[in-house]
Amino acid sequence: MALSLMLPTICFPLKFCPRRSTTTTMAATLNSYSSNKRRSTLLFDVMDTLVRDPFYHDVPAFFGMSMKELLECKHPTAWIEFETGVINETELARKFFKDGRPFDLEGLKSCMRKGYSYIEGVEELLQALKQSNYEMHAFTNYPIWYEMIEDKLQLSTYLSWTFCSCKSGKRKPDPEFYWQALRDLKVDADSCIFIDDRLRNVEAAVEVGMVGLQFKNVDLLRQDLSKLGIEFDLTEQHLS
Repeated sequence: MALSLMLPTICFPLKFCPRRSTTTTMAATLNSYSSNKRRSTLLFDVMDTLVRDPFYHDVPAFFGMSMKELLECKHPTAWIEFETGVINETELARKFFKDGRPFDLEGLKSCMRKGYSYIEGVEELLQALKQSNYEMHAFTNYPIWYEMIEDKLQLSTYLSWTFCSCKSGKRKPDPEFYWQALRDLKVDADSCIFIDDRLRNVEAAVEVGMVGLQFKNVDLLRQDLSKLGIEFDLTEQHLS
């Protein structure tokens, strides 16, 4: 499905995009969405949207490599297989590197665990959204190590770990992963707002009828949610 409206961070399904000038389309699209939307369900990517991803920031240094060197010598599909539950962490350790070299798996897990932290401002936004009673779910490509994120950050305080690739066997941007979420939640696509830092994943959400937001930083996300009529109060009582 072609995207009729592509804003810097907001992507709407085709049904909300009349054929008008850019300025008129923006106002009309927001009004159309706001007047037709039901109580919105929010679907959040996790890594580098809510939580800092240590794979890109910390793991190359753990192996004493640059990111380029790491990408060149790691197995091309091992991590994807781990993310979809095809292999477990023991099997990941055996095939993480193309040449089968051994490494300290527990050390890698410790490195990842230390690197998990909320992206600045995200926890306060999640708290405000929760206090406004929005239904929120994780929608993430991640292996069973999401449990380490939960142990450290208690993300389930704000949302449910409902849609994880390691449990579903599917990964974004596979359309079936999005359709599965809609079936499980028993909601219409246009009542879902999907937030992800990767544009391709956002585009895939829009292609099944969701409203897509590309995460760039928390301030822009707050603005985009407000434009869509998502109401929340970020006052000091939510930040304590």
